[in-house]
Amino acid sequence: MDDVARATGLDVVEARCRNLVPADAFPYETPTGGVYDSGNYEEAIRLAVRNADLDELRRRQAEARERGELYGIGLAAVVDPSGTNIGYVGLATPAADRKPGRDKSGSTEHVRVSVDLQGIVTVLLGSVPQGQGHATTARQVAARRLGLPEEQVRVVIEMDTATTPWTVTSGSYSSRFAPLVTSAVVAACDRIAGTVKAAGSVLLETPPEQLELADGAVRVAGDPGRSVLFRHAAGVVHWDPGALPEGTPARLYEEAAFAPREVRAATRDERINSSLCYGFVAELVAVRIDPDTLEITIERVSSVHDAGTVLNQTLFDGQVHGALTQALGGAMYEEFTYSAGGQPTAATFLDYLCPTTAEAGFPLVTDHVVTPSPLTPLGAKGSGEGSSMSFPVAVANAVTDALSPHGLAIDRLPVHGNVLFDLLDGARRPA
Repeated sequence: MDDVARATGLDVVEARCRNLVPADAFPYETPTGGVYDSGNYEEAIRLAVRNADLDELRRRQAEARERGELYGIGLAAVVDPSGTNIGYVGLATPAADRKPGRDKSGSTEHVRVSVDLQGIVTVLLGSVPQGQGHATTARQVAARRLGLPEEQVRVVIEMDTATTPWTVTSGSYSSRFAPLVTSAVVAACDRIAGTVKAAGSVLLETPPEQLELADGAVRVAGDPGRSVLFRHAAGVVHWDPGALPEGTPARLYEEAAFAPREVRAATRDERINSSLCYGFVAELVAVRIDPDTLEITIERVSSVHDAGTVLNQTLFDGQVHGALTQALGGAMYEEFTYSAGGQPTAATFLDYLCPTTAEAGFPLVTDHVVTPSPLTPLGAKGSGEGSSMSFPVAVANAVTDALSPHGLAIDRLPVHGNVLFDLLDGARRPA
C-alpha cells in the first residue's frame, strides 16, 4: 500500500482508506468466500492516526531529516479472523476427490452449566486456556446472564474426553473463546434461567414470563419488591420437583453447543468462509535509527482494535499487549541463523534474542472501535492474535520510510542493525 501511495502521490493514510470495505457494505463477501460480519475500518485507521498525533510525528521526522538522521513512520491494517471454520482442512483434498456427504465444516464449542441446591452455579469449560483468562470472563458472562453476583459462579476448566463436552474443533486456538465459548455459555445459562424462573413462579405465584433474574433473586418484572432468592427457586427443582409447572424439566444442568450455520464446508469451486467473525487492527509506528550504531528505537505506537463487544477490558488490553510483545520479537529480534556449513548459530538465548520488558517498554497508546458481530449473542469477536500480524508490518514500513532518502527498502524480517548495515553498505559500494 505504501508503494501504491508513492506511485499515485497519495498520502499513505488516504491510499489505504480509499481501498477499505465501506462501513455500510457489511456483511461483505470476499471473492474467496469469506463473509466479513461487521466493521468500520476507516474509523479504526483514522483513530489510530489521531491517537498517534501523526502531524506532530511528521514534524519530528522533517526536523530529524534536516539533521541527516533516519526517522520513519509506518502504518499497517489487517483483518483479524476469529472462530476458525475447521472446514478449510477439506481444501487439502482436490475437489474432484471429495466424497459427497464426507465434507468438513464447523466452529463448535460446548459448555456445561449446573446449579446446586445452594444456588451455586458451576460452568464447565473444555477450552483449555493457557492464561488468557477464560475462567474470569466465563464467570462474568454467566453471572450477568443469571443476574447473580460473580462469587456465586465457579468455573471449572478441564479436558477429559471421557467426561468433558467436546468436539473435534474444541480448543484454544484461532481466537475462539470470545465468539464461540461465551456464546455456548449464554445458551446454557438461558436454559437454566428458564427453569429457575419456572421454579420461582411456584413461590411467587406469578407466570414465569413475568419474572426476571437480577441481584441474586427471581423477581417480578416492574415490581422488584416481590422476589425470592435465586437459591430458593433453585431449591424447588432439587427438593420439590413435583411442584414445578407442567413441562418444566426437573434438572438444573444444561449442556449447550454453539454451532453457527455461517461456517459451512468448502464449495466445489474452492470457496469457503474460513472464520465466523472478522475483527480489524490498525497500527501506526514511529522509529528512529541511530546513524552510528544503526540501533532502531521505537518512539511511538498507536494500536486500535475492533473485536466487537469487549467482554473484559483488562483481559482485552492484556491480549493486545501480549500480541504486540510477541510481534516485536518477530519484527526485530527472533531469528534462526546458520553457518555457511548449515550449522545452527542461534542455539541459545544468547544468540536467539527474545524481547524483554526493556525492549517492550515503548510509548504505546491503545484504543478500540466497537462494531458488534451480528453472529454472536454478545457481539464479541476474537482479539488475541491481531497485533502479531499487523505490528511487524508497521515496523517494516516505518524502517523503510526511514531509509527512503537513501532509496532503500526492507524486504525481510526481523530487521535490526546487521540488516541495516548490509543494506547501507551495499548501497555505498560501487556497482
